[in-house]
Amino acid sequence: MPTIRRLCRCRISGTIHDGVIEGADFVFAGGRVALETVSFAPPCVPTKIIGVGRNYADHAAEMNNPLPSEPLLFLKPPSALNHHEGDVVYPTQSRHVDFEGELALVIGERCKNVSRERASSAVLGYTICNDFTARDLQRTDGQWARAKGFDGFAPLGPCIVTGIDPHTLHVRTLVNGDVKQDAPVSDLIFGIPALIEYISAAFTLEPGDVITTGTPAGVGPVHVGDVVEVQIDGIGLLRNRIVAG
Repeated sequence: MPTIRRLCRCRISGTIHDGVIEGADFVFAGGRVALETVSFAPPCVPTKIIGVGRNYADHAAEMNNPLPSEPLLFLKPPSALNHHEGDVVYPTQSRHVDFEGELALVIGERCKNVSRERASSAVLGYTICNDFTARDLQRTDGQWARAKGFDGFAPLGPCIVTGIDPHTLHVRTLVNGDVKQDAPVSDLIFGIPALIEYISAAFTLEPGDVITTGTPAGVGPVHVGDVVEVQIDGIGLLRNRIVAG
């Protein structure tokens, strides 16, 4: 059986430490403290965040888009990185920001041209992402860099879980406690081995890089004051509040 570990980065007295979650504790090189006494930082430090668009058929349908014949990729800059309980600033340039709950994977080793047969060896573990998107700017810009890339538009966390089968997981998104998205990861059009093969043929992947696997149907707008939670059983819950820009 693979070893299941819950890797995270937490802030203690202003300093970020790498460690693991064990029960109700955060364990790191400096010792063991109660998890409730620390704040979460992003669980990794990626050189790039690679998103996959329209990877659930029901989401493509709700957006009136055709199914892609191969993975549809976009990038979020490292400055978009955010964390569990981090505020998401509603940009003044937009009038329509959507949530998009997703499973994300974190790369564990530098790699290029990885075959799908050995794709799992490139993965450190799995985490949760909320791929916030300024939907109006996505439409008017004609490309996705600004709409997907605002500061804080890529919350990740709370931790990276190793040793789990991602295709058995289930993504659920709630806004102010109301369920908006609810779908199994097994509904992905392009599964994780295929994504790693395709993406690593284009980009050299570095340790800590993130691939977000796509969002299921049910995306919708958020407003200032909303609390958005993305739950994946076996990983945890990623919570963020929307605040004014």
